[in-house]
Formats: sequence, structure tokens, C-alpha cells
Amino acid sequence: MTQHQENLTFDRDLDAPAGTVQQISPLLRRVVCGNPGPFTFTGTCTYVIGRGQVSIIDPGPADARHVAALLKAVEGETIANILVTHTHRDHSPAAAMVKAATGARILGCESHVRMHFSTGAANPMDASFDTDYAPDLVMRDGDGVTGPGYTVLAVTTPGHTSNHVCFALAEEKTVFTGDHVMAWSTSIVAPPDGAMGDYMASIDKLRARDDALFWPAHGPAVKEPQRYLRALAHHRRAREHSILNRIAAGDGTIAQMVAKIYEGLDPRLTKAAGLSVLAHLEDLTARGVVKADGPASLDARYAMS
Repeated sequence: MTQHQENLTFDRDLDAPAGTVQQISPLLRRVVCGNPGPFTFTGTCTYVIGRGQVSIIDPGPADARHVAALLKAVEGETIANILVTHTHRDHSPAAAMVKAATGARILGCESHVRMHFSTGAANPMDASFDTDYAPDLVMRDGDGVTGPGYTVLAVTTPGHTSNHVCFALAEEKTVFTGDHVMAWSTSIVAPPDGAMGDYMASIDKLRARDDALFWPAHGPAVKEPQRYLRALAHHRRAREHSILNRIAAGDGTIAQMVAKIYEGLDPRLTKAAGLSVLAHLEDLTARGVVKADGPASLDARYAMS
């Protein structure tokens, strides 16, 4: 594998107007929510699997227009299952709305559990979680649901969040990757709920599979999953190397590292970048590569071990 082949390149070509229904494969329809932003790209992609008795994946935020578009897309059909990859507010809140309208059961990830840093500080990302999410059934690794002509299996992938789950569609050898792997951008890994060690292990888990295509919850499909996963792992290792270089150069705080590593960053993403650096530093301190002047935190000072 050459350096050129492992470079991470993004695909931001998605022609999918919000609220429209697109048939994207023999078994799949997609409806994009009108919630564009720095973390959601053009909006949350909700997928409809099958015909007649369907399952939907990531119903999206509590957006009445999006829920109406989903219900219209399956008019005359039955929604049997509402599958949720994780409990960020752009993915799961509409599950309760769709269930109320259809009686469908909610399956997939576990409910969000509030976490605190080892210092006792609250998780600054807690506001981004749907704390009302209540699944009828939590799907463990390998658990599945079936419908006419389709089988969907859970693939647990913690890292982006501790409760993140992907879903594999056996008949098309594709995986709905939620926010774990996306073609348009890398995923934020924000402690204490997100963990870099878990994220990298989940990347390796998908690398051990032989899937033809990934359908993320934001942006276009990942068309060469194995090549992209290799590039994504390489990118994370390069980011770790950049952090170690900054520490070796004397940058002891996360704020100093972010300023140097993420030059030209959208100011709206500064907090997320700091949390991503912290995720790497948590992993590096756990491995004994880096030391901190206390528990690894946003305010700690870091040095090489």
C-alpha cells in the first residue's frame, strides 16, 4: 500500500434535496432531513429498507417536516422497525414520533448514559444527546431483524459514541455506518463518551468484513470501504503523530495543539477539535506514551513520558 493510496480523500457530492425520496438500490430508499450544518453536512440521511413491511434507519431529529416526508414515502406500507445507530440528537429523537404515528418498535443502540470526566467535570457534549430515547429492544452484536427479502444484522461499533451500532444489510453486502464512517468527513470522537481506542478497534472490526458499500447517516456512500478504512486508520495515526510532534515541540496544552494542528479551522468546530485531541491524549496516556499532570482532561498539561 503506497502513501498515495492511503491518503484520505473526501466525497462531498450528494445530490439529495431535503424531503425527497430517492431509490438508491434495489432494496433502499433515502430521505434526507433539512438539518444541514457543520456536523451534519447536508442533513441526516434516513434509510428505508424493503417494500411493504419496511425498516427505517436513523429517523433523524425531532423535525415534523422530516417525519411527514418519511411517512409519505412509505404511504400504504407498514413500518415494522425503527433502527437507531446512536443517540445524538440528529439521529434518534424522531424515533418516538414515528412510533407514535405507526406503532413500529424502536430497536438498535442502548439509551445514552451520562458520563463525567475522571476529574468529575460534566461532559460538554451531553447536550447533543437524546436523553429521552427509549428502545423497545437493544440489539447486541449479531442480532438481526428480517422483512420481505431483507435481513439486517447489528454490528456494534463503539468509539464515536459508547453506544454506536452499525447495521449490515446481508442481501446487498452493505453497511449503514451512522457516524462511525462517513465519506464527507471524519467523525468526531469526543470524551468521555467517545473513546479513541474503541473507535480504532471498531475500524479494525469493519476492516475484517467484506462489504461492498457503506451508507453513512450524512453525505454520500463510501464506495470503496476497505480502501477508505485503511486511509481512515492512517489518518488517525497521522493525527496522533502530529499531537506527539506538538508535545515534543513544547506545546503542553490542548488549546496550543489545536491552534497549530487545525490551522484555518471553522471556529464553530474548535471545541470539537479540542475534544478529538483529548481522545488521542487519553489513549496515549493509557498506553504510557504521554504523561499528564493529573487525569487526562481538557485543562491538563501534557509531556512525553
